[in-house]
Amino acid sequence: MKIALVTDAWHPQVNGVVRTLDTVIDELRSRGHEVEVTSPDLYRSIPAPSYPEIRLALAGPRTVAKRLERFRPDTIHIATEGPLGWAARRYCVRKGYPFTTAYHTQFPDYIASRTGLPASWFWPLIRRFHAPASRTMVATETIREELRQQGIGPLHHWGRGVDIDTFHPDHAPPDLFFKLPRPIQLYVGRVAVEKNIEAFLSNNHPGSKVVVGSGPALEKLHARFPEAHFLGKQTGHALAACYAGADVFVFPSKTDTFGLVMIEALACGTPVAAYPVPGPLDVLEPASGVMADRLGDAIAGAIRLERSRCHSIGRQFTWAASTDQFFSGLAPIAREAEREGLSHAPA
Repeated sequence: MKIALVTDAWHPQVNGVVRTLDTVIDELRSRGHEVEVTSPDLYRSIPAPSYPEIRLALAGPRTVAKRLERFRPDTIHIATEGPLGWAARRYCVRKGYPFTTAYHTQFPDYIASRTGLPASWFWPLIRRFHAPASRTMVATETIREELRQQGIGPLHHWGRGVDIDTFHPDHAPPDLFFKLPRPIQLYVGRVAVEKNIEAFLSNNHPGSKVVVGSGPALEKLHARFPEAHFLGKQTGHALAACYAGADVFVFPSKTDTFGLVMIEALACGTPVAAYPVPGPLDVLEPASGVMADRLGDAIAGAIRLERSRCHSIGRQFTWAASTDQFFSGLAPIAREAEREGLSHAPA
């Protein structure tokens, strides 16, 4: 099958959305499917306001339409609600093509955290974007229910996976970890305001706090919390060693729809501490994590969990299953309908 995937989140960004798309695309190609990615690196772009690491493509609807026309896909998936996503959506609606979308991020909450405006102001835009889609893919039941309440659907489950060949407990900890007071509390991810890292760094549980990742809030947090250890971006086995060497993985975000880093930590045998919000509520079990309104309480409880049980739970999330779910949710384009020039829905 020829699959067109349109995304505003792509390399060199390092986040769960990009890792998910990258891994599923590789899996699809290994199964013989042809996948063409339309992403910001193909076009001139500008930095997103307040988030320069994210590039916004300067590609209009005609440019995106020409690329899709040349590829002649059997199905189109629009991964994000950015400029490229809107351009592809317009193309599909104009042509009368079915397409699928995904809800990767709590976008209204994300914008609200950066602007101070109510999240409710942004839901009409999200509803409009996803309304013509044949299906909107969603990672967890909690987010599925929220989207239902917002009038978005039909919905299709698309879970996440972990590379168990890389993420496992048998890594030697980084040299730094041997020098740090225990327990070592680890955060991995984008260092940005919407990730609520400040709540992690300001919690009063004893031990050492380690941050792995980069982002626009790094300099500010480094200055405010000089006692914390900022290791920058880590990938592959170096990242897995950080997970495996920590005593607890702390997930302070309240805006993620899943939290891929949680299952990576679990696959390395490290229990998770989090708030009781979408993402953790769907991913964590009593044996793999503790959720509490006070992050310090969650950390204290998670440290006592059995690491072998965490490892067993984490390795149940596979990319093969995730790819199966993604593929089954796609909406094929009926070429006979294209030739007949069927009418299209209003934009």
